[in-house]
Amino acid sequence: MRVLEIESISHVGSILEDLFREGTSLGFMVIKAAVIFLAGRLLIGLLNKLVRRLLDKREIEPSVKSFMASAVNVVLIVLLIVSIIGALGIETTSFAALLASAGVAIGMALSGNLSNFAGGLIILIFKPFKVNDYIQAQGTEGTVKEIQIFHTILNTPDNKLTYIPNGSLSSGVVTNYNVESRRVEWIFSVDYGTDYGKVKNITEAILTADSRILSNPAPPFIALSALADSSVNVIVRVWVKTSDYWNIYYDINRVVYETYNAQGINFPFPQLTVHRGDTTH
Repeated sequence: MRVLEIESISHVGSILEDLFREGTSLGFMVIKAAVIFLAGRLLIGLLNKLVRRLLDKREIEPSVKSFMASAVNVVLIVLLIVSIIGALGIETTSFAALLASAGVAIGMALSGNLSNFAGGLIILIFKPFKVNDYIQAQGTEGTVKEIQIFHTILNTPDNKLTYIPNGSLSSGVVTNYNVESRRVEWIFSVDYGTDYGKVKNITEAILTADSRILSNPAPPFIALSALADSSVNVIVRVWVKTSDYWNIYYDINRVVYETYNAQGINFPFPQLTVHRGDTTH
């Protein structure tokens, strides 16, 4: 019995010693992985800054700069993940084999990102827009802030950052407002019986007085566009510089309202005429 007790104690001690050794080894691996993670994050931040500085020194379009910086950041993060996996004692070759065996599932999971990456390349090659252009796409409009590897970032007029997948942008409808001049259009409604010649002359005088309105590619256009249910509609079109678009739109609205009222030209209200039959017996 004494011999069995000694053997049992020796066996338990051997197990505890193995556990201590394995635990110590595992602890060192975890600490090493944590150090690699912290150092890697710091190094990635420094390298990203260095890459951006190098790109800024080159005469490269801002769109290409943001895309390349985003791609470098993704590559560095992947390398960091592989380094951490190796520090934890997992064979990177085994890890690669595991990824290969799950290739179909991973491919399906990444198909959206792959299309977004391809969409980013298409945007850079064909340039439907670039950084600092004002665009409208996917139900959102704003100024292009960055074209990243998977997404394009728009800064909306109310200062929101909207991330739109590059795949959608490259295959969908995009309206680019970054042009030299744009056409502004108004429809002004006046009462029936109003002298159209008077309305046209007054409107022409308002437009002529504004030096921001261009005569090229076309002079201002004024026409009676519709005889609506409660009003006569006059359409006005002018060409302006893109930077003046909204200022002119709102300014002409104000001047027309004030001038029409001063000249006795009335703006109509919705009206409904009811004809009542004779109900006397």
